[in-house]
Amino acid sequence: MAKIKAGIIGATGMVGQRFITLLENHPYFEIAGLYASARSAGKSYGESVEGRWKMATPLSEKIAAMSVEDAADVANIAKSVDMVFCAVNMPKAELREYEESLAKAEIPVVSNNSANRMVADVPMIIPEVNPQHTELIPQQRKRLGTKRGFIAAKPNCSIQSYVPLLQPLMDFEPTEVFVTTYQAISGAGKTFNEWPEMLDNIIPHIGGEEEKSEKEPLKIWGTIGENGIESKSDLTISAQCLRVPCTDGHMAATFVRFKKKPTEEEILKRWKEYKSVPQELELPSAPKQFITYFEDPNHPQTGVDRMTENGMGICAGRLREDPIYDYKFVGLSHNTLRGAAGGAVEVAELLFRLGYFDR
Repeated sequence: MAKIKAGIIGATGMVGQRFITLLENHPYFEIAGLYASARSAGKSYGESVEGRWKMATPLSEKIAAMSVEDAADVANIAKSVDMVFCAVNMPKAELREYEESLAKAEIPVVSNNSANRMVADVPMIIPEVNPQHTELIPQQRKRLGTKRGFIAAKPNCSIQSYVPLLQPLMDFEPTEVFVTTYQAISGAGKTFNEWPEMLDNIIPHIGGEEEKSEKEPLKIWGTIGENGIESKSDLTISAQCLRVPCTDGHMAATFVRFKKKPTEEEILKRWKEYKSVPQELELPSAPKQFITYFEDPNHPQTGVDRMTENGMGICAGRLREDPIYDYKFVGLSHNTLRGAAGGAVEVAELLFRLGYFDR
């Protein structure tokens, strides 16, 4: 079977670079277009990222030789690719309009951006948590007036450190969640060379992050109605988000209260046995063991454990009862793999297997 021709919009940024490393030898997709701002258009990709390649994997000669094209030329993108991954830095209103223009040009869009996440008929997907939300796509296509084009979004990187750990426990009816996330600098698209003031430092604020952390999970756990997703209304989440001096990996200290309190043994059993559609379909990016629990109270550690299941697994540890809430635990996810490009690639794999990228 011929591979799906994929374009990467925002190809020169950190997430765009990660997309390149994940897609270059992918069994479903081939990189058919690299798109960036007008200042990079016309250059080779190697020229565009010279001195700015941030991945540990070397840039291949084939990708380095590809020409970077103007992301604003939607008609050219539509002629060149079957779908796109979008990871660009634009004002939110402009980005929402831009992604819609791609979809209206009959290009399926898998977005790493926040602009369209909370639009009611845009599925915001963690494939192991809410794969059923792909069923929103016909509703969205009707609104946009498209046959092929649509937008599907990957959620915020930080929530992947705790939402997957709550998913196997949802029938115990959590009512209140308090979470503090400790987020790596790559979440801001930075390295320590570019951000030396982060060394030996913690910044107690990440703009917009706490609102996303509190609202996005409620949409993910929401139900499909006539006008899109109706967010879950019987759960309250309170979040604090801190930037910490780690290269990659977001950690979450999570406290939860349930309507039906499970036992510790029940929680651990649910985590160990949890599987979902990506595991059933054996998607290339899906971890075989979605949740890995560490008995050692010194784990999970950001620097040591973030690459569990090739960076696509969710780590958990330190489960114990809490004197205020019912339970507390620690979660960890790799923010540029599971939380960003890798998560978006897994969303695209799911959409491909479900037939949403038909030519």
